Amino acid sequence: MRIFIGVDPRQPIAYNVLQWSIVRRASKPVQIIPLVLPQLPIQRRGLTDFTFTRYLPPFLCNFKGISLFLDADMLVMGDIHELSSLVTGEHAVYVAQHQQRFEWPSMMLFDNAKCEALTPEWIDDEANAPQKLAWAESIGAIPPEWNVCVGYDSYIPGAKLAHFTQGIPIFPEVRNCDYSGTWWDEHRNMTSSVSWLELMGKSVHAEPVLKALGVV
Repeated sequence: MRIFIGVDPRQPIAYNVLQWSIVRRASKPVQIIPLVLPQLPIQRRGLTDFTFTRYLPPFLCNFKGISLFLDADMLVMGDIHELSSLVTGEHAVYVAQHQQRFEWPSMMLFDNAKCEALTPEWIDDEANAPQKLAWAESIGAIPPEWNVCVGYDSYIPGAKLAHFTQGIPIFPEVRNCDYSGTWWDEHRNMTSSVSWLELMGKSVHAEPVLKALGVV
């Protein structure tokens, strides 16, 4: 599965925690692609750098297969490959329809071949409003547990994805929000490492370091 994440350079920690939460729970390999605006074939910017880059995944996949877009302020708590079974060939895009309409583009599962209208030229044209999803002939639904909007939705014990729309828990203002403990656990896991000796002790590179330290 190819997963595209919107990158906001103002808070790279959001992207890093999200991508690690995906990787370590996925049952099969995934390809994660950060959507970095200056690297992409559009210039249009909205509230964030990825306001419009989010519509590029089908094009970046040559309109083949399936792709997934995720906002950066999310945390995946389930196997992302479960979403693949939602794509039946009936719909162009699948979104969390239980959310308010403006939140639908926060998570989009694309059937790429049905999204050929989403060219860079079309997306970049300010006369077009891709967020209205009018380019999609048909829209499918993503289950509620796969996009729980923190601060708005009720807590779901078995949630598969938390969306921190009011801010990720690194901010003091929302440090104790729902699923914050899980986010912090992921943050710690993402930045963790065993000791140098445990990792490098049996390596051929260990001896010169230990000599320099006066250990051997």
